[in-house]
Amino acid sequence: MKASTPVTRRAGLAVLLSAAAGLALASPASAQSDYPNQPITVIVPFAPGGASDFAARLLQPRLSEILGQQIVVENRDGAAGNVGMDIAARAKPDGYTLFLGNVGTVSINPYLFSSLRVKPLEDFIPISIVADTPGLLIANPAFPPNNVKELVEYVKARPGEVNFASPGTGSVNRLEMEAFRREAGLDMVHVPYKGGAGPATADVMGGHVSLMFVTISSGINHVKGGRLKALGVTTRERVEQLPDVATMAEQGYPKSVSSSWQGLLAPAGTPQPIIDKLHAAVVEAMKDETIKKRMAESGVIAVSSPSPADFKAYIQADAAKWSGVIQEIGAKAD
Repeated sequence: MKASTPVTRRAGLAVLLSAAAGLALASPASAQSDYPNQPITVIVPFAPGGASDFAARLLQPRLSEILGQQIVVENRDGAAGNVGMDIAARAKPDGYTLFLGNVGTVSINPYLFSSLRVKPLEDFIPISIVADTPGLLIANPAFPPNNVKELVEYVKARPGEVNFASPGTGSVNRLEMEAFRREAGLDMVHVPYKGGAGPATADVMGGHVSLMFVTISSGINHVKGGRLKALGVTTRERVEQLPDVATMAEQGYPKSVSSSWQGLLAPAGTPQPIIDKLHAAVVEAMKDETIKKRMAESGVIAVSSPSPADFKAYIQADAAKWSGVIQEIGAKAD
């Protein structure tokens, strides 16, 4: 009996280790199969009341209904969205902390801020785009050109005399203009503002600056009210809210197709089954007529990605475009 004891103990230990290993392997699968079983936090890297906050809170109730768990929107603003992005990137990759990224935080900031620790396409897994806000080329009503062709002719006849506004050096609005003026071969003067598009737009309305790119959501009411005029939109097709405004592409500038998009991402390492479940939930949510109507009223297009891989490819192309413009003009963070 004594001689067999070590063997028995070894056998018992092997059984225990095998059982423990089985539990360790089963646990993640179990956690994924019953996901979600607790509230999900969506980090919005900007203050309440902005475009990102609007999208998150509009999506919140429908996504909660589909997933069967509360969606908690948490605003963590600071450093042009970098504070919230950093917090989200370092969150546990279990599907319970998500990040609402946008063109600025994901496609532009990594190339503007040399000290940025986050590398979006390495530190996050894209889930789906949720909102697409096209750009609108606006001008003071007294500014002579009424379309892009006339604008190009006007500026070329006055090199270095026409100025354009933007909400900041590295804003997508400034980069849209830089991309356009390089495509058209225009010499214009940049006038940067701080504090959002409001002050810059106000100065365009006041005639202190000639023109600028804004999001449709920011400029549409001013255009309809006659306080600004629209020269072009950055969509591939004309937008329903401004059917008489031609796209930049149909006016001869196909590279001027862009948007101020927003989308959901999860920390790197989040299991694929959870990513797939979240993607399916977002796709379903974006079919909601209330969401589509509310977004459309604000000049935003409700969209979703065909797959997480498709959204990743979209971000890669977007980042490549803006990083090239940033490098060409030597833009730095304000």
